[in-house]
Amino acid sequence: MVELAILIGLIAVGYFAGSAAERHHYRSIAEREEAFLHLPAITFKSSETLGDVAESRLVTGCAVISVDYFKRILAGLRALVGGRVKSYESLIDRARREAVLRMKEADPTADIIVNTRIETSSISKGPTNRESVGTIEALAYGTAIHLKKQGT
Repeated sequence: MVELAILIGLIAVGYFAGSAAERHHYRSIAEREEAFLHLPAITFKSSETLGDVAESRLVTGCAVISVDYFKRILAGLRALVGGRVKSYESLIDRARREAVLRMKEADPTADIIVNTRIETSSISKGPTNRESVGTIEALAYGTAIHLKKQGT
């Protein structure tokens, strides 16, 4: 009986610690996204509308996010009955948004980042090496453009 109480206690601690870490990460992402609203990351076909380009360079951002064990257990249970796996959706959302922010942080003085692409991949399996996701990598890349200032 004591072992069961310890197990339940550890699961509860894992749940609350994982949820707190995820909430903290989302708050951090929201604050940094607010700070980078001035730097759009877009995709388009023609650069003629940009104007005179003074400098351009490749910028990248990479984020690796892992799911906590409690969410992995819940996702396994959800796989038995089917449906949306919200824990993995939030995992991928956080990884993509973090990667885009890191890409913008690579050149914060750029006027615009064009032809932005985001790629995701699973880079590790679960502890039993079955078909469960353990860690997600998101890579964001694009071309940072610095425009010539008028009068120069």
